[in-house]
Amino acid sequence: MRNRIMRAARLVLCAAAAHVPVSASAAGWTSSNFELVALSDAELSGRSINVIHMGNVELTSGRIVAADPLAQPDRPALARTVAPGEYPVTLYQAFGRVAAASMRVAEGKPDHWEFAVLPGQDPATLKDDEIFGYPVDAGVGCYMDAGTLALIDERQAEVQAQKPDADINYYDDVLAADLDANKGTYALHRPVAGKKGNVAVFWSGWGDGFYPVFWGLDKDGRALVLLTDFSVIENADGRREPKLQ
Repeated sequence: MRNRIMRAARLVLCAAAAHVPVSASAAGWTSSNFELVALSDAELSGRSINVIHMGNVELTSGRIVAADPLAQPDRPALARTVAPGEYPVTLYQAFGRVAAASMRVAEGKPDHWEFAVLPGQDPATLKDDEIFGYPVDAGVGCYMDAGTLALIDERQAEVQAQKPDADINYYDDVLAADLDANKGTYALHRPVAGKKGNVAVFWSGWGDGFYPVFWGLDKDGRALVLLTDFSVIENADGRREPKLQ
């Protein structure tokens, strides 16, 4: 019971933080790592960045959730939507950590970048040292369709029915097996076998924190790529660890 109460308390705190900006004194309000999505695998390797091509995330509605799926199981989808379809997810690994994660929506090099906001969030309201992003409390981030949240609930209910007297933890009882297949670093997790809708889940840099998500857009404002920066590297370069501020 105590575990349930503590977990519920963390969820309330994360939910409260989901819609408000936070101070970004350590990382700045923008990112110096946008070049990651424009470099080839060979160029990234030359910068001591290992590239992991996870596979495609299935977006059944085109409403994208970028979040810690365990800490915020009901996080709203991003304001900008894309066409339903399957989109490749790439991880950029440095210093043994996932430094960033991208989801490619269309080909091309971004002309400019903007915060990937939730409905009602306005970057114009941010102070110089604030960012929008999402809180991490379970050490992982993800990309998934908003409709996949219902499949996670369905899987959780199935596991709970199999263990009616147990305090079910989705990470330990479901997700860990998929993560273990990739040394705990990432997983393309399908909550319910046979149903379309999966989750690209991955380590969140150095762990818990608050991380920004950005849209890379072409000159006409069309979305090309979504990028989550976990503040592990600077200037798209993994040869030297960023200075702690």
